[in-house]
Amino acid sequence: MTNNPHHNTAAEIVRIRKSTKSHVSSSLKKLENKGLIKRKQSKDNKKHIEIVLLDDAALIVDAGLNAQKQFAQNVLRGLTEEEKHVCMNVFDKICNNAEELLRGESK
Repeated sequence: MTNNPHHNTAAEIVRIRKSTKSHVSSSLKKLENKGLIKRKQSKDNKKHIEIVLLDDAALIVDAGLNAQKQFAQNVLRGLTEEEKHVCMNVFDKICNNAEELLRGESK
């Protein structure tokens, strides 16, 4: 949700993370029980439940983002900006290909 704040429902998490509904549901329940998230019902659509990060989750989220940043710095160390750009483009294409295969769109 921090990486994709506009994708803040269980259904969107399932779609974006390519996970099962049951896994997302049980994970969200655990996070809710720990006081890290809350579910908020939309005023316009009673079936639309948004997931909201609570303040207690901020330290955990920050630690995760810092770990991602450190990992990226480690694996891209010594590359020029142009080489980093090429790597990111290749990685994006790989991810797109994987998504197409998961959706059954590739030949």
